[in-house]
Amino acid sequence: MLHDAENLAAMADALIQSGNYRVLRRLVPRLPSISPLGQGSKTAVLLDTETTGLDHAKDEIIEFGMIKFDYLPDGRIAGLRDTFSAFNEPTVPISAEITDLTGITDEMVAGHRIDATAVTAFVGDAAIVIAHNSGFDRKFVERYWPIFEQKAWGCSATEIDWRKNGFVDAQLGYLLHGAGFFHQAHRAVDDCHALLEVLALNLPTTGAPALALLLETARMKTVRVWAEHSPFELKDSLKRRGYRWNDGTDGRPKSWYIDVGESAIDDEIAFLKTEIYLRDVEPRMQTLTAFNRFSART
Repeated sequence: MLHDAENLAAMADALIQSGNYRVLRRLVPRLPSISPLGQGSKTAVLLDTETTGLDHAKDEIIEFGMIKFDYLPDGRIAGLRDTFSAFNEPTVPISAEITDLTGITDEMVAGHRIDATAVTAFVGDAAIVIAHNSGFDRKFVERYWPIFEQKAWGCSATEIDWRKNGFVDAQLGYLLHGAGFFHQAHRAVDDCHALLEVLALNLPTTGAPALALLLETARMKTVRVWAEHSPFELKDSLKRRGYRWNDGTDGRPKSWYIDVGESAIDDEIAFLKTEIYLRDVEPRMQTLTAFNRFSART
Protein backbone atom coordinates (compact mmCIF):
# COMPACT_ATOMS: atom_id res chain seq x y z
CA MET A 1 0.00 0.00 0.00
CA LEU A 2 2.79 2.44 0.90
CA HIS A 3 4.55 1.56 -2.35
CA ASP A 4 1.36 2.36 -4.32
CA ALA A 5 1.00 5.68 -2.50
CA GLU A 6 4.59 6.61 -3.30
CA ASN A 7 4.04 5.74 -6.96
CA LEU A 8 0.89 7.85 -7.12
CA ALA A 9 2.67 10.79 -5.47
CA ALA A 10 5.54 10.48 -7.93
CA MET A 11 3.15 10.42 -10.89
CA ALA A 12 1.33 13.49 -9.54
CA ASP A 13 4.63 15.34 -9.13
CA ALA A 14 5.64 14.41 -12.67
CA LEU A 15 2.37 15.74 -14.07
CA ILE A 16 2.74 19.02 -12.18
CA GLN A 17 6.37 19.49 -13.23
CA SER A 18 5.48 18.96 -16.88
CA GLY A 19 3.65 22.27 -16.85
CA ASN A 20 0.76 20.74 -18.80
CA TYR A 21 -1.34 19.52 -15.90
CA ARG A 22 -2.70 20.60 -12.56
CA VAL A 23 -3.27 17.98 -9.90
CA LEU A 24 -5.68 18.19 -6.98
CA ARG A 25 -4.86 16.17 -3.89
CA ARG A 26 -7.45 15.05 -1.36
CA LEU A 27 -7.20 17.32 1.65
CA VAL A 28 -5.85 15.44 4.64
CA PRO A 29 -6.53 17.56 7.77
CA ARG A 30 -3.48 18.66 9.70
CA LEU A 31 -2.86 16.89 12.97
CA PRO A 32 -2.65 18.85 16.23
CA SER A 33 0.89 19.86 17.07
CA ILE A 34 2.79 21.91 19.62
CA SER A 35 3.50 25.33 18.15
CA PRO A 36 6.86 27.03 18.73
CA LEU A 37 6.81 29.49 21.61
CA GLY A 38 8.61 32.80 21.98
CA GLN A 39 8.09 33.93 18.37
CA GLY A 40 5.22 36.33 18.97
CA SER A 41 2.67 33.74 17.93
CA LYS A 42 -1.05 34.31 18.49
CA THR A 43 -4.07 32.05 18.41
CA ALA A 44 -6.96 32.19 15.94
CA VAL A 45 -10.17 30.22 15.56
CA LEU A 46 -11.75 29.32 12.23
CA LEU A 47 -15.42 28.41 12.39
CA ASP A 48 -18.28 27.32 10.19
CA THR A 49 -21.96 26.79 10.83
CA GLU A 50 -24.58 24.69 9.09
CA THR A 51 -28.07 26.03 9.73
CA THR A 52 -31.75 25.40 9.02
CA GLY A 53 -31.91 28.57 6.91
CA LEU A 54 -30.49 32.02 6.26
CA ASP A 55 -32.35 34.11 8.87
CA HIS A 56 -30.11 34.47 11.92
CA ALA A 57 -33.04 35.74 14.01
CA LYS A 58 -35.15 32.59 13.67
CA ASP A 59 -33.23 29.80 11.94
CA GLU A 60 -31.05 27.45 13.99
CA ILE A 61 -27.57 25.98 13.94
CA ILE A 62 -27.56 22.24 13.23
CA GLU A 63 -23.80 21.70 13.05
CA PHE A 64 -20.92 23.75 14.37
CA GLY A 65 -17.25 23.25 13.58
CA MET A 66 -14.13 25.07 14.73
CA ILE A 67 -10.38 24.64 14.49
CA LYS A 68 -7.87 26.50 16.64
CA PHE A 69 -4.42 27.30 15.29
CA ASP A 70 -1.39 29.45 16.09
CA TYR A 71 0.06 31.96 13.64
CA LEU A 72 3.22 34.05 13.50
CA PRO A 73 3.43 37.85 13.05
CA ASP A 74 4.11 37.44 9.31
CA GLY A 75 0.92 35.42 8.83
CA ARG A 76 2.52 32.00 8.61
CA ILE A 77 0.55 29.24 10.29
CA ALA A 78 2.60 27.76 13.11
CA GLY A 79 0.45 24.73 13.85
CA LEU A 80 -3.01 23.32 14.48
CA ARG A 81 -3.91 23.16 18.16
CA ASP A 82 -7.37 21.61 18.40
CA THR A 83 -10.68 20.93 16.66
CA PHE A 84 -14.31 21.17 17.74
CA SER A 85 -17.28 19.57 16.01
CA ALA A 86 -20.83 19.10 17.25
CA PHE A 87 -24.40 18.61 16.05
CA ASN A 88 -27.41 20.47 17.43
CA GLU A 89 -31.01 19.31 17.21
CA PRO A 90 -33.24 22.19 16.06
CA THR A 91 -36.79 22.78 17.26
CA VAL A 92 -38.16 22.17 13.75
CA PRO A 93 -37.43 19.37 11.24
CA ILE A 94 -34.55 19.92 8.82
CA SER A 95 -35.88 20.68 5.36
CA ALA A 96 -35.11 18.45 2.39
CA GLU A 97 -33.30 21.39 0.77
CA ILE A 98 -30.90 21.74 3.72
CA THR A 99 -30.34 17.99 3.86
CA ASP A 100 -29.50 17.97 0.14
CA LEU A 101 -27.03 20.82 0.67
CA THR A 102 -25.32 19.60 3.84
CA GLY A 103 -26.02 15.88 4.04
CA ILE A 104 -27.33 16.43 7.59
CA THR A 105 -30.57 14.64 8.51
CA ASP A 106 -32.93 14.77 11.48
CA GLU A 107 -31.62 11.40 12.58
CA MET A 108 -28.02 12.64 12.71
CA VAL A 109 -28.82 15.55 15.03
CA ALA A 110 -31.46 13.84 17.19
CA GLY A 111 -30.69 14.31 20.90
CA HIS A 112 -27.60 16.45 20.29
CA ARG A 113 -26.91 19.76 22.03
CA ILE A 114 -23.82 21.95 21.74
CA ASP A 115 -22.09 22.47 25.08
CA ALA A 116 -21.91 26.24 25.64
CA THR A 117 -19.18 25.88 28.27
CA ALA A 118 -17.02 23.90 25.84
CA VAL A 119 -17.50 26.51 23.11
CA THR A 120 -16.53 29.35 25.44
CA ALA A 121 -13.42 27.50 26.63
CA PHE A 122 -12.37 26.68 23.07
CA VAL A 123 -12.63 30.28 21.88
CA GLY A 124 -11.41 32.01 25.04
CA ASP A 125 -7.74 32.59 24.10
CA ALA A 126 -8.32 33.45 20.44
CA ALA A 127 -7.03 36.83 19.27
CA ILE A 128 -9.32 36.69 16.22
CA VAL A 129 -12.21 34.59 14.91
CA ILE A 130 -12.36 33.96 11.16
CA ALA A 131 -15.14 32.59 8.96
CA HIS A 132 -15.50 32.41 5.20
CA ASN A 133 -18.70 34.43 5.40
CA SER A 134 -18.50 36.28 8.69
CA GLY A 135 -21.50 38.41 7.79
CA PHE A 136 -23.52 35.19 8.05
CA ASP A 137 -21.74 33.11 10.69
CA ARG A 138 -21.09 35.85 13.25
CA LYS A 139 -24.78 36.73 13.52
CA PHE A 140 -25.68 33.11 14.25
CA VAL A 141 -22.99 32.30 16.80
CA GLU A 142 -23.46 35.56 18.72
CA ARG A 143 -27.08 34.58 19.26
CA TYR A 144 -26.00 31.29 20.84
CA TRP A 145 -22.76 32.18 22.64
CA PRO A 146 -22.05 35.74 23.92
CA ILE A 147 -18.27 35.23 23.90
CA PHE A 148 -18.27 35.87 20.15
CA GLU A 149 -19.49 39.43 20.74
CA GLN A 150 -16.20 40.15 22.54
CA LYS A 151 -13.88 38.90 19.79
CA ALA A 152 -12.21 40.53 16.82
CA TRP A 153 -13.46 39.05 13.55
CA GLY A 154 -12.09 38.60 10.07
CA CYS A 155 -13.80 37.40 6.88
CA SER A 156 -11.73 35.37 4.44
CA ALA A 157 -14.34 35.80 1.69
CA THR A 158 -14.55 39.60 1.68
CA GLU A 159 -11.37 40.91 3.33
CA ILE A 160 -9.02 39.43 0.75
CA ASP A 161 -9.15 40.65 -2.85
CA TRP A 162 -9.16 37.22 -4.44
CA ARG A 163 -9.69 38.56 -7.97
CA LYS A 164 -6.55 40.68 -7.65
CA ASN A 165 -4.73 37.48 -6.77
CA GLY A 166 -5.83 35.52 -9.84
CA PHE A 167 -9.06 33.92 -8.60
CA VAL A 168 -12.34 34.61 -10.37
CA ASP A 169 -14.46 33.48 -7.43
CA ALA A 170 -14.22 33.62 -3.64
CA GLN A 171 -16.13 30.37 -3.13
CA LEU A 172 -14.25 28.18 -0.67
CA GLY A 173 -14.13 25.11 -2.89
CA TYR A 174 -12.76 27.13 -5.79
CA LEU A 175 -10.06 28.70 -3.62
CA LEU A 176 -9.13 25.30 -2.22
CA HIS A 177 -8.64 24.01 -5.76
CA GLY A 178 -6.27 26.91 -6.31
CA ALA A 179 -4.29 25.65 -3.32
CA GLY A 180 -4.12 22.20 -4.95
CA PHE A 181 -6.71 20.32 -2.87
CA PHE A 182 -10.27 19.04 -2.92
CA HIS A 183 -12.45 18.09 0.05
CA GLN A 184 -15.91 17.10 1.26
CA ALA A 185 -17.74 20.42 1.19
CA HIS A 186 -20.61 21.71 3.34
CA ARG A 187 -19.68 19.93 6.53
CA ALA A 188 -18.66 22.37 9.19
CA VAL A 189 -15.31 21.15 10.48
CA ASP A 190 -14.25 19.93 7.02
CA ASP A 191 -14.79 23.43 5.65
CA CYS A 192 -12.65 24.79 8.51
CA HIS A 193 -9.76 22.50 7.55
CA ALA A 194 -10.18 23.62 3.93
CA LEU A 195 -10.11 27.27 4.94
CA LEU A 196 -6.90 26.75 6.91
CA GLU A 197 -5.10 25.56 3.77
CA VAL A 198 -6.50 28.48 1.77
CA LEU A 199 -5.17 30.93 4.35
CA ALA A 200 -1.78 29.19 4.26
CA LEU A 201 -1.55 29.76 0.48
CA ASN A 202 1.13 32.28 -0.57
CA LEU A 203 -0.49 34.99 -2.67
CA PRO A 204 1.15 35.96 -5.98
CA THR A 205 0.81 39.70 -5.31
CA THR A 206 2.56 39.67 -1.94
CA GLY A 207 4.44 36.36 -1.72
CA ALA A 208 3.02 36.10 1.80
CA PRO A 209 0.28 33.84 3.15
CA ALA A 210 -3.32 34.87 2.51
CA LEU A 211 -3.75 35.04 6.28
CA ALA A 212 -1.30 37.97 6.42
CA LEU A 213 -3.45 40.05 4.05
CA LEU A 214 -6.62 39.09 5.91
CA LEU A 215 -5.16 40.21 9.24
CA GLU A 216 -3.94 43.48 7.72
CA THR A 217 -7.38 44.24 6.30
CA ALA A 218 -9.23 43.22 9.45
CA ARG A 219 -7.18 45.66 11.54
CA MET A 220 -8.23 48.63 9.40
CA LYS A 221 -11.13 50.84 10.39
CA THR A 222 -13.93 51.25 7.89
CA VAL A 223 -16.88 53.62 7.86
CA ARG A 224 -20.47 52.69 7.03
CA VAL A 225 -22.22 55.49 5.16
CA TRP A 226 -26.03 55.45 5.10
CA ALA A 227 -27.80 57.06 2.14
CA GLU A 228 -31.06 57.58 4.00
CA HIS A 229 -34.11 58.98 2.16
CA SER A 230 -32.30 58.79 -1.16
CA PRO A 231 -34.51 59.17 -4.27
CA PHE A 232 -35.99 55.84 -5.35
CA GLU A 233 -35.27 56.51 -9.01
CA LEU A 234 -31.52 56.68 -8.24
CA LYS A 235 -31.29 53.24 -6.62
CA ASP A 236 -29.48 51.83 -9.66
CA SER A 237 -26.78 54.48 -9.31
CA LEU A 238 -26.31 53.48 -5.68
CA LYS A 239 -26.15 49.79 -6.60
CA ARG A 240 -23.53 50.44 -9.27
CA ARG A 241 -21.51 52.34 -6.67
CA GLY A 242 -21.57 49.30 -4.39
CA TYR A 243 -24.35 50.29 -2.00
CA ARG A 244 -26.46 47.55 -0.41
CA TRP A 245 -30.07 47.72 0.73
CA ASN A 246 -31.23 47.20 4.29
CA ASP A 247 -34.99 46.73 4.71
CA GLY A 248 -35.13 48.08 8.26
CA THR A 249 -36.55 44.93 9.85
CA ASP A 250 -33.39 44.40 11.91
CA GLY A 251 -33.62 47.74 13.72
CA ARG A 252 -31.09 49.46 11.47
CA PRO A 253 -32.13 52.24 9.04
CA LYS A 254 -34.30 51.33 6.07
CA SER A 255 -31.75 52.60 3.62
CA TRP A 256 -28.96 52.00 1.17
CA TYR A 257 -25.48 51.86 2.71
CA ILE A 258 -21.85 51.26 1.82
CA ASP A 259 -18.69 50.45 3.79
CA VAL A 260 -15.58 52.41 2.78
CA GLY A 261 -12.11 53.03 4.13
CA GLU A 262 -11.53 56.15 6.22
CA SER A 263 -9.57 57.76 3.37
CA ALA A 264 -12.55 57.42 1.01
CA ILE A 265 -15.14 59.22 3.15
CA ASP A 266 -14.76 62.60 1.42
CA ASP A 267 -15.19 61.01 -2.02
CA GLU A 268 -18.31 59.18 -0.85
CA ILE A 269 -19.91 62.33 0.55
CA ALA A 270 -19.06 64.15 -2.67
CA PHE A 271 -20.79 61.38 -4.67
CA LEU A 272 -23.93 61.62 -2.52
CA LYS A 273 -23.92 65.41 -2.75
CA THR A 274 -23.48 65.67 -6.53
CA GLU A 275 -25.13 62.49 -7.82
CA ILE A 276 -27.86 61.56 -5.34
CA TYR A 277 -29.14 64.43 -3.19
CA LEU A 278 -27.97 67.41 -5.32
CA ARG A 279 -27.33 69.41 -2.14
CA ASP A 280 -25.04 69.49 0.87
CA VAL A 281 -25.51 66.34 2.94
CA GLU A 282 -24.31 65.00 6.26
CA PRO A 283 -25.10 61.29 6.08
CA ARG A 284 -25.29 59.01 9.09
CA MET A 285 -21.94 57.26 9.52
CA GLN A 286 -20.68 54.41 11.71
CA THR A 287 -17.07 53.50 12.41
CA LEU A 288 -16.47 49.77 12.10
CA THR A 289 -13.57 47.73 13.47
CA ALA A 290 -12.83 44.03 13.71
CA PHE A 291 -14.74 43.99 16.99
CA ASN A 292 -18.11 45.15 15.63
CA ARG A 293 -17.84 44.46 11.90
CA PHE A 294 -20.23 41.72 10.64
CA SER A 295 -22.28 41.81 13.87
CA ALA A 296 -26.07 41.93 13.80
CA ARG A 297 -25.84 45.01 16.00
CA THR A 298 -24.14 47.14 13.29
